Amino acid sequence: MKKIHLVLVVLLYTFFSASSFAADLSEVKGKITDGSTQEPLVGATIYISDLKAVTTTNSKGEFTLKNIPSKGRFLMEVRFVGYKTHSQMVDLATINTLSIAMESSVIESAEVVITGSPFSSNNKTNSLSVVTVGKDKLAQAGGTNLVDAISRIPGVSQVSTGGAISKPTIRGLGYNRVLTMVDGAREEAQQWGDEHGIEVDQFSAARVEILKGPASLLYGSDALGGVINIIDDLVPPPGVFNGDFTTSYGTNNGLSASSLMMQGNDNGFVYRGRVSYKNAYGFAYKNTTVPNSGFNEFNLNGMVGLNKSWGYSHLTFSRFHTNIGLVEDGPNEDGNFVNEDGEVITKAEAQQRRLGLPFQNINHYRAALNSNFILGKGQLKTTFAFQRNMRKEFEESAAEPGLNLNLNSYTYDVKYYFPNAGKWEPAIGVQGMYQKNVNKGDEFLIPDYNSNNIGAFVYLKRNFEKGAVNIGARYDYKKVNGQDLSVDGEQVFNGFDNKFSNVSGSIGFAYEVAKNLVLKGNAGSGFRAPNIAELAANGRHEGTFRYEIGNSKLKQETSLQFDLGLEYTAKYVTFGLNAYANRIFNYIYPGNFNKETKDLTNEAGEVETLPVYRFVQTKADLIGGEASMDFHLVKSLHFENSFAYVRGINRADDSPLPFIPAASINNELRFEPNIKGLAGSYVKVGVSNVLKQARFDSFETQTDGYTLLDAGIGASINTKKGKLNLWVTGQNLLDKKYYNHLSRYKPAGIYNTGRNVTFGINVPFM
Repeated sequence: MKKIHLVLVVLLYTFFSASSFAADLSEVKGKITDGSTQEPLVGATIYISDLKAVTTTNSKGEFTLKNIPSKGRFLMEVRFVGYKTHSQMVDLATINTLSIAMESSVIESAEVVITGSPFSSNNKTNSLSVVTVGKDKLAQAGGTNLVDAISRIPGVSQVSTGGAISKPTIRGLGYNRVLTMVDGAREEAQQWGDEHGIEVDQFSAARVEILKGPASLLYGSDALGGVINIIDDLVPPPGVFNGDFTTSYGTNNGLSASSLMMQGNDNGFVYRGRVSYKNAYGFAYKNTTVPNSGFNEFNLNGMVGLNKSWGYSHLTFSRFHTNIGLVEDGPNEDGNFVNEDGEVITKAEAQQRRLGLPFQNINHYRAALNSNFILGKGQLKTTFAFQRNMRKEFEESAAEPGLNLNLNSYTYDVKYYFPNAGKWEPAIGVQGMYQKNVNKGDEFLIPDYNSNNIGAFVYLKRNFEKGAVNIGARYDYKKVNGQDLSVDGEQVFNGFDNKFSNVSGSIGFAYEVAKNLVLKGNAGSGFRAPNIAELAANGRHEGTFRYEIGNSKLKQETSLQFDLGLEYTAKYVTFGLNAYANRIFNYIYPGNFNKETKDLTNEAGEVETLPVYRFVQTKADLIGGEASMDFHLVKSLHFENSFAYVRGINRADDSPLPFIPAASINNELRFEPNIKGLAGSYVKVGVSNVLKQARFDSFETQTDGYTLLDAGIGASINTKKGKLNLWVTGQNLLDKKYYNHLSRYKPAGIYNTGRNVTFGINVPFM
């Protein structure tokens, strides 16, 4: 621990005295034109992600990238609406003037991905399945949170708890099997829990990259199912100060959400600040409002940093604060919610924004220092982060919490990228984390514990003219110590000292078999150590409908997944096809075996009977695939279609695995007319078909299929300060009553959210 603190101090000193890295300033100039007409493109964005360097073209289509190294190879991308995203490797030691002709296209493709590989690369050289969602689509989705906004990506689902809480699942795997990256650091916020989602301000996400499949090679434990990488806004070009204000309102639960952001770049000194607030009452379906299912959220985050010729160093910090109402019981036989006296709760009462008991309060603090130092022609990337998660659940009193968990996490990630000539790209890295959790309440679900883990990897990529191959290996070691606890002579937790270690690897390829047609394949192994709840849980906490008992004898999970994909990208049509087979050894899951129950008595003397869920292990298979197709037979008309299916098999008896999402088919027709005075105008209609989930574990029930109708309209207005965006999004417009198979409220007879219309506006300034 002291060593970690020492390293943090050294890095902070380096950050604030970065002039010690003094080097000759360099710049790259160029011109961006239309490939057909040779006309200059005004306002195109040029970006080098590994340097956090960005600029835009002027009225002549010319640009200048300032404060960048004088040597090194980096991937540069150029974006402009109506044109295919252009990406190319540039050698700063030999190139200082560029001329780029953009190819017009109604489909912006060749997205640069960062999650899938240590080296930034476009889709043609990336062997892993990665999907990117930009800021505009996140806003237009009308989601109540970030996971809700990406839940219709093929292969992505959500474990939902009403309108407030969503946890991501990727290809049937969720919780601690999906890793969330924020500010370059892994989020550590009691991910094992059902009753809270990703603890990050959704307004701060400029782009979300979703890696589908095992990513343990690059991230270690907990990336067995995939990674969700939340990337913040681009810093503005030197000499620019700007900002924006976003606000929206949702009709279903009265969700008002607003965010104010300001940022600037003063000759390489970059800074950003954001404040956001959300407030909602209980969500509704048909003519029913679910009482005490509202929430409020207040977030603060900021960044200060330096972009210089030696690289960059950015210090980010944030505070995420939310209060979420917890629903204890479902409706009665008449479909009404009643209070403790058996009286029907009226709609007006259910729509009160003041939360009642029980509710939970979460504070999550995060500070991360991200740097990239250019050492000759190589690069040293570092991320050091501290997170404090304080989670409280209030049951009998709003003054004293029952459950009070306090988790401190220290993480570090150091990677070195060797000099390369564009063909061979080698990298090595070391990552680690120290955690300490303390119970400060009078109720206990998990014990006090501390954990320490470290991992190291080597990675090699070989680029060819029409593709690339990559290979890598990794070693991980993790130690978890759970503390013994007795209360009033009753044993609550037995102490344990567990150790886990694993060797994992990955090999993959991407090859352009024909023009615009790319074949991808990847074979990778994954690793996940059991989380603290699986090892030691012993109790029930508010917001769940079960009593959980952990097993300290659990072994680590390991997996072997094969992934094969085919992608075609042309001017007016794209399609993608992915198939995968994932075998998981020692797969951990909770089950209600032999219909075991436990009686609990509250302070009022009332007895509640809960099903007991115990954690066990088995060999499991997850087999499935995703398909997507986007037609643009008419330039302004888009017809997007996708399909996703996953089948989970318990190899012990060939029975279904629990918590597997149903197959889904999503279709969207989008019309983008050219309207004088407006930009980015669109009208869209979407239909989502979720099929019946007839494969379920013994303690689950069948979930019927359903169809949802969505629609939206929006436009951008050009102003002197930038584009003013307006949008209206409607979800479940037919107000369909349905259960999602992964809804945690389904066992209580509470339906998913009904009709919702969201009105939004984004206003630029300065």
